[in-house]
Amino acid sequence: QVQLVESGGGLVQAGGSLRLSCAASGNIFSINAMGWYRQAPGKQRELVATITSSGSTNIADSVKGRFTISRDNAKNTVYLQSHSLKPEDTAVYYCAANHRNRLGITRDYWGQGTQVTVSS
Repeated sequence: QVQLVESGGGLVQAGGSLRLSCAASGNIFSINAMGWYRQAPGKQRELVATITSSGSTNIADSVKGRFTISRDNAKNTVYLQSHSLKPEDTAVYYCAANHRNRLGITRDYWGQGTQVTVSS
């Protein structure tokens, strides 16, 4: 089992910045892609950004130029740095990781989520 723990959410004014962190722990063999998703009230969960173990990134158009994703493979941690936050960025942000065990079997894990609220 792999556990993901997010931190760094909170309340921020529009135009502000936040840095989310997500640390993976447990019986880790190899983590492939890691990423961030978000779900606003009444909306479906959507992709924010992903990053592979080699550092290739995929950023949603809605946050491109304002959010960056990075990871520290040695710490099994992924970060989401956000700038110029807008009220529409308000959501619960979830961390996700694709783990591969020593048998080559992959499985997705999710964190519990961290609330980000952007006030206007």
